Amino acid sequence: MRKFLSIFAALALLLSLCACGDRPAESEPEGLQIVTSVFPAYDFARQIAGERANVTLLLPPGAEIHSFEPTARDMIRIRNAALFVYNGGESEAWVEELLESGEEIRSLSMLDCVDALEEEVREGMQKSAAEEEEDGPEYDEHVWTSPKNALRICEAICGALCEIDPEGESFYRENLHAYSAELEALDQSFREIVENGRFRTVIFADRFPVRYFVEEYGLNYFAAFPGCAEETEPSARTVAFLIDRVREEGLPAVFYIEFSNEKMADEICEDTGCKKLLFHSCHNVSADELRNDATYLELMRHNAEALKEALG
Repeated sequence: MRKFLSIFAALALLLSLCACGDRPAESEPEGLQIVTSVFPAYDFARQIAGERANVTLLLPPGAEIHSFEPTARDMIRIRNAALFVYNGGESEAWVEELLESGEEIRSLSMLDCVDALEEEVREGMQKSAAEEEEDGPEYDEHVWTSPKNALRICEAICGALCEIDPEGESFYRENLHAYSAELEALDQSFREIVENGRFRTVIFADRFPVRYFVEEYGLNYFAAFPGCAEETEPSARTVAFLIDRVREEGLPAVFYIEFSNEKMADEICEDTGCKKLLFHSCHNVSADELRNDATYLELMRHNAEALKEALG
């Protein structure tokens, strides 16, 4: 990875030198530059910064952060940004290498803004051989799935922007105040749905990237894989276990997550007669969603409707 970063540094220097040649380099937008690694960071930053900043999302639409590798231009953007907001954790090990390389980069890790939970392997959950051999705790990285955590992250972004751009402090704090009210309303809607539901168990026929969410609202869960699992093809034993849970609990629905092939959910639904529902982890969005200006709040409100149906 250090060799990887050295190559990027050399490429960055070469690109900057090219700007002095006959052909002008592509110019960056004017104003405060904020670079983000994943969609929640991107959306939170633009809600707080508003028109006082240009916010860039590095992760391409539909891509997984677990397999993402930054380009030379990405590295230049990070180096030139007033603020770099990233998630943190094993999926973004390249960021830690970058920050330890001596570069002066103003950064904020969303994982550091909350009380991190260790990734959990529940009964019936399938792990790969590589995951079984890992030493030490691995933290669940999907911290934003709890609206309360989303608020903590937004508060940290606001604080960082106020330090970087003191003249805009009142503007940032007004945006935070307005956005906080919407996050509080979202949180309250989830609490009412859980309180009024007939069931307290959710089943994910997929990876499980919403542990912070179920912990926040006191839900029990079963799933095929941990949130950051490399594998997505379940064993027959895993599928059978989840089918048994659906039947025993009498659940009306199972969940799948965005960009899933949905095969496991289809198999369970065919066998039990339950319905499959999308629960969007908000880790990333599709090209159409990005083009249509999807937001964290919008996606989570769809999740609220799905949860209401799943809890009966």
